[in-house]
Amino acid sequence: MSDLSHIDAQGRAKMVDVSSKAVTARMARATGSIRMKPETLDAIRSNAVAKGDVLGVARIAGIMAAKRTAELIPLCHPLPLTDVSVDIAFDDALPGLRVEAAARTAAQTGVEMEAIVAVSVTLVTVYDMAKAVDKSMVIGEIFLTEKVGGRSGHWVKP
Repeated sequence: MSDLSHIDAQGRAKMVDVSSKAVTARMARATGSIRMKPETLDAIRSNAVAKGDVLGVARIAGIMAAKRTAELIPLCHPLPLTDVSVDIAFDDALPGLRVEAAARTAAQTGVEMEAIVAVSVTLVTVYDMAKAVDKSMVIGEIFLTEKVGGRSGHWVKP
């Protein structure tokens, strides 16, 4: 019925069978941002938000989320992640924070969704931690920036 990888002959959603694919080293990197009032950014920077260490909690939430991606995205394969990193940087020009996450594995399918989910949950956690200070924060610009491995090889967002 379709050449779509996640649709079977009857038009139903299905998980892609990757059993015949080779196990290869794979990496994906994603980024995103959250804009906020300058005073909110200052409160986060000085660790003066009532809920505590915004960046520390958000970083751990992002890592935990990457590990649970297959539970959140219905057709994702559960993957043995070998590394997940989440970096959070202050950006006074936004003003706000920029988040970059990278996920790595040796598996039969890629880790793009794990990197994107890590960024998304990190940003949502920042919002949750600081919403008492600034309910007008805006999460945005979440996207894949790089992937390595698999049939398509190395890709970098132009």
